Amino acid sequence: MLSAVLKYIENKRTCPHCKTELTLCHAPPMHVGDGLGWGSEYLFVCLNDECSLFKNGWEYIENQYGHVGSYRYMELPNSPEAFHMMVAGKDAFTGSIVDVEDLKRRNVRFQKQQEALSRLETCLQEGDIAPVLTLLLDDSVPLQNRKRAAELLVPFNDLSCVEPLRNHVFKDEYLQMGITTALNKILSNHFLKECPYCAELIKSRALVCKHCHKELAG
Repeated sequence: MLSAVLKYIENKRTCPHCKTELTLCHAPPMHVGDGLGWGSEYLFVCLNDECSLFKNGWEYIENQYGHVGSYRYMELPNSPEAFHMMVAGKDAFTGSIVDVEDLKRRNVRFQKQQEALSRLETCLQEGDIAPVLTLLLDDSVPLQNRKRAAELLVPFNDLSCVEPLRNHVFKDEYLQMGITTALNKILSNHFLKECPYCAELIKSRALVCKHCHKELAG
């Protein structure tokens, strides 16, 4: 869906009444006219307050319907349909403008997720833990995919994953428990443990931390 929206933005559209470029906005949940959905999450809307349709609409609606309001020109993405949407004030749609830069960032993030998912089955054989970490450290990844990635931690047995995963706060309690168990197993496999004072990795049999020099319980 993100890729489709970015294509919408590339397709520049202008208002026939004022020649101003239309703005991509989030569609309201209900069609104002008949209570039906728009059939699209997004709408192209003319937000030019100097547009002749908008400026003249106030007087027209007052004379015809006895209401305060005007019209904004609107088009649907991927459709030849155009509408004159009634609005109650000039602020209509200004709070629902699509943040294009945010969409681009989200699209890049989504593409990274998809690439990591596609490599999840082969990354262990390839010896590349990067896809696992990409999925585990991104809270927007569906939980079932993050659990699949977590299952690969012990088979990888890679110490490089300890610090980034220890420093990440996982919102799901069971995912956090599973990752903690996996990291403890990895440390045990390498005969290591974390210093309880400085959290640096030390040998499991160490009595004094070589980093902070604190004495440890026997």
